[in-house]
Amino acid sequence: MTRLDGRTATELRPVCITRSCNAYAEGSALIEVGRTRVICTATVEERVPPFLTGLGQGWVTAEYSMLPRATGERSPRGKTGGRAHEIQRLVGRSLRAVVDLGALGERTVILDCDVLQADGGTRTAAITGAYVALYDALAGLVEAGRLAKVPLTDQVAAISVGLVDGRPLLDLCYQEDVRAQVDLNLVMTGRGCMVEVQGTGEKSTFTREELNSLLDLGAGGITRLVQYQRQVLEEKL
Repeated sequence: MTRLDGRTATELRPVCITRSCNAYAEGSALIEVGRTRVICTATVEERVPPFLTGLGQGWVTAEYSMLPRATGERSPRGKTGGRAHEIQRLVGRSLRAVVDLGALGERTVILDCDVLQADGGTRTAAITGAYVALYDALAGLVEAGRLAKVPLTDQVAAISVGLVDGRPLLDLCYQEDVRAQVDLNLVMTGRGCMVEVQGTGEKSTFTREELNSLLDLGAGGITRLVQYQRQVLEEKL
């Protein structure tokens, strides 16, 4: 049985990551996953939050927002609710999981993830795209002689999975997401280690076997996203 957009259950939406989409940011990437589009920009500051001052390590953090017409109805500009705060904390945690903060030194990298158009999976797209923006920002520090090497220990990417009409599906679009009985967001490193699992029985409970099937499905999708990230980063600008 095919899905609303013609995909199979295990198929990702078309993914495109465009590097250096912002002329001013130290690193930037526009990620398009189906109709979801998120622009991720990385800013490097030569300072750290007060709680890290003098400790000889850096910090990576994120902010997340949606443009007023990113969805079917306009939302007020600049209004940041609990959902946005939760997502930006997730993005920050996910990126810090693959950064050697000691090697980064006393500087901060801020990832701004702005949703231009939303059709499901905005938080997972933000993580996947922000990694590329972060890499380019750190590589720029190396090129400028401010770091000896890129202080990344691995790649990181994320994907959504869910049970829709009893079927496990990979990379849910909005119409699938609102119908899902179980909704799960998975963040993993390039080596296959889990960073975060966010799973909720939206309309029903789910078994350990169903959870395992969703995790396996998501891991397969993340493997493909990591390969695509690597391909994009190997391309010459």
